[in-house]
Parts: sequence; C-alpha cells; structure tokens
Amino acid sequence: MHELMLIAPALAQATDGAGGASGGPAALLIQFAPFILIFVIMYFLIIRPQRTRQRQQQEMIANIRRGDTIVTTGGFIGKVAKVDDTELQVDLAEGVRVRVVRGMVSEVRAKGEPVKDEG
Repeated sequence: MHELMLIAPALAQATDGAGGASGGPAALLIQFAPFILIFVIMYFLIIRPQRTRQRQQQEMIANIRRGDTIVTTGGFIGKVAKVDDTELQVDLAEGVRVRVVRGMVSEVRAKGEPVKDEG
C-alpha cells in the first residue's frame, strides 16, 4: 500500500491537463528553437562565407591569362605561358615549363599583360 502512494503522485505529474504528455505545436516549436537558432548561426558564420570564398576562387581560376604570375597548391611560383581549357603551362624557371591543372592554382600574385599572338 505504501508503494502505491508514491506512484500515484508521480503519474499525476507526468500528464498535463488534457490527459496527454505533449504540449501541442507550440511546445514542439520551443523544443526545436535552439537547434534552428544554431543552424542559422552556423549558416551565417560558416556556410555563407565558405560559398563566397569558393565562388571567388572559381572566378580567379577562370580569369587566369597568359603572363599572370601564379602560386600552385604545391607552393610553386611561376608565370603562365599557355592557357588551355583544363590545364596551364607554367614557366617555373628559364627552360623549365610544367603543365598544371587549373584547379591546383591557389593564388594569382600578379596579373600580367597578355602577350600578343604572333600570327
């Protein structure tokens, strides 16, 4: 009998006035509000700036011209000698020309004047 007296108040506290344990849509919204707020903060602090940087990087790579001084992701600094659709030919030193995939360019240091075609 003593155990029944302890269980009855616990059961009475677990339910609300409507007879159910939920508080309706407002209570559900209040429960998820912190998660929604965290997502909004993450979007403005992390996702949006990252997209902006990615867009700037793609623009920079698309606008590479012959004569530009570039830095590759491997750390090589060279001058662009020839531009193709997916590759660049870069002069690293006198007599040293390498092919570099456009996506491996990390920075354009100096925009050079395009060399006029000889034909």
